[in-house]
Amino acid sequence: MTTTTRELLLSRIRDVADYPKPGVMFKDITPLLADPEAFTHLTDVLAGLCARHEATKVVGLEARGFILGAPVAVRAGLGFIPVRKAGKLPGATLSQAYELEYGSAEIEVHAEDLGAGDRVIVIDDVLATGGTAEASVELIRRAGADVAGVCVLMELGFLGGRARLEPALRGAPLEALITL
Repeated sequence: MTTTTRELLLSRIRDVADYPKPGVMFKDITPLLADPEAFTHLTDVLAGLCARHEATKVVGLEARGFILGAPVAVRAGLGFIPVRKAGKLPGATLSQAYELEYGSAEIEVHAEDLGAGDRVIVIDDVLATGGTAEASVELIRRAGADVAGVCVLMELGFLGGRARLEPALRGAPLEALITL
């Protein structure tokens, strides 16, 4: 990724102090989404990563991964698969529980949406502690598909998500367009 791409994307990400709680500096991507030039550029860069890693499907993680992943899938000519919080998908699902800093959560995918021969790119807005991304990688493999990689707009390096996620990736790439 070029310096100008990084600068364009960073210039459209707003810092919101003390959200959602005091002491947290929230990275708001809504200004980026509202800017057609920046959003198109982001979509193009992520679609290029799908091609480079020979993906056949895009998984978007709830909820901002849907916003980023769906247009990437369209641009790349690939299918889009939503990975949702437990209980949100109708029909037969596969689920994966994972640990959070305070408690646990569970994600699901439709069982028939992924299978042998699929090479799946996971797209999300932020890699923080890595729990959701790690669970999605495990879920994709349990569905019988291969993980082509994980691509995020931002990696919050100080939260250690990369270290948590890398063993689950088993050599698949982790691409962060911006590392903070």
